[in-house]
Amino acid sequence: MIILGVALLSGSLLIGTFIGGLLGNLLGVDANVGGVGIAMIVLIVSTNFLARSGRLSPATSSGISFWSGMYIPIVVAMAATQNVVGAVTAGPTALIAGAAAVIVSFALVPVLSRVKTPGVEAPVEEFAGER
Repeated sequence: MIILGVALLSGSLLIGTFIGGLLGNLLGVDANVGGVGIAMIVLIVSTNFLARSGRLSPATSSGISFWSGMYIPIVVAMAATQNVVGAVTAGPTALIAGAAAVIVSFALVPVLSRVKTPGVEAPVEEFAGER
């Protein structure tokens, strides 16, 4: 069912938000630190696990695909609520953290592109079209 894909995404977001809040408290910041990114990592890992075990149905995949199309506007809306000017003027930490995240992400692209799921030849999005 499509609702299972949405439930998987919602569970990932709740886990990411919780861990991001814990990180914020640990760092002494009154904010969620990286919750959305952590949620996406949880979603990717759980989707990959379900695909490898053969339990990711096409309908569940279509629920995930639907919300992945909404991901960029949601992240833009969340970023609009952050106090970027306050973070940048408080010191170079925000700029260094942002630059480090971009560099690590670019460095991991070749590594992640080589990861294959045994028995799965097509990306998850292509499963959504099959019925």
